[in-house]
Amino acid sequence: MQPNASPENNRTPEVEPTIRHTVAWRLTSVTALPDARLRVTFVDGTTGEVHMRAFLADPKLDGTVFEPLRNPALFAQAQIVLGATQWPNGADLAPDAMYDAIRERGVWVLY
Repeated sequence: MQPNASPENNRTPEVEPTIRHTVAWRLTSVTALPDARLRVTFVDGTTGEVHMRAFLADPKLDGTVFEPLRNPALFAQAQIVLGATQWPNGADLAPDAMYDAIRERGVWVLY
């Protein structure tokens, strides 16, 4: 019986050329800002802000996946997952709606 091959010999070959997102609304960066805001950049270079203060203050969010985002420490953990903004608790935002609003007005204000 042969010993298992080393992991280095079983590496998946790198994809050439590098896979790039082809839809403009995929995010490439997200930064949490004070006052429940996000600074975002999309693959086509479009940048803008997402304002979530009024949205997060709404009592209708009590008991939802968005309620914990009222905690600034959790809000600051925004990250990109598959081209969209997501938080560790699973809350996420629709990148296509975000993109459309930012292209039109430079900001997406959630109510």
